[in-house]
Amino acid sequence: MTKLYEALLFDLDGTLTDSKEGIVNSVQYVLSKYGIIEERQETLNSFIGPPLYESFQKYYSFDEVEAKRSVSYYREYYKERGIYENKVYPKIPELLSELKKQGYELIVATSKPSVFAKRVLNYFELHHYFSEIIGSELDGVRSSKADAIDYILSKLVIKPELYVAMIGDREHDIIGARENGIDSIGVTYGYGTLEEIRAAEPRYIVQSVDELGELLLPTR
Repeated sequence: MTKLYEALLFDLDGTLTDSKEGIVNSVQYVLSKYGIIEERQETLNSFIGPPLYESFQKYYSFDEVEAKRSVSYYREYYKERGIYENKVYPKIPELLSELKKQGYELIVATSKPSVFAKRVLNYFELHHYFSEIIGSELDGVRSSKADAIDYILSKLVIKPELYVAMIGDREHDIIGARENGIDSIGVTYGYGTLEEIRAAEPRYIVQSVDELGELLLPTR
């Protein structure tokens, strides 16, 4: 079988795992420090995917100092509890296993700090499917998806002639891929709306893990 790509970059939150509970609870923990009660679920869901520092500024008009402090508060809760308030999407392990068997190189590209991403993937026993797990540093370096993808393409052993695609559920995944000159596959089973995904214009859009498998493993 001729593979559609040679290397696949996977987003983590909203693509491999359903991390809503842990992220939302961590954000609510932060807001409680400021006496804020947020009842708009869509605002809390918007924190899943993009860099936290930017989201606190965007949705609550925090200044730079408040945003940095909020990220520290977030990590207080997340590293102890929120990281485990999480679950793998059904059929993801099976898909990763089959992709690996078919010779795809699989890499995680996330805005989440690498140290947390590795803990999540180890906890759910998914780490062994990936040759690399690349996220941001705790100081904010590589917090944008475009920077994570650029790092992967420039530093890892990926030959220029390889066909590479970014798979993710938010516009940041698709925009980051485009900025680095690679294809993207938008998934709508995560936290980005179909409208958001369509507006970002990925190469492909799939609505389920099964559809993703049909695209990447058409003859399985």
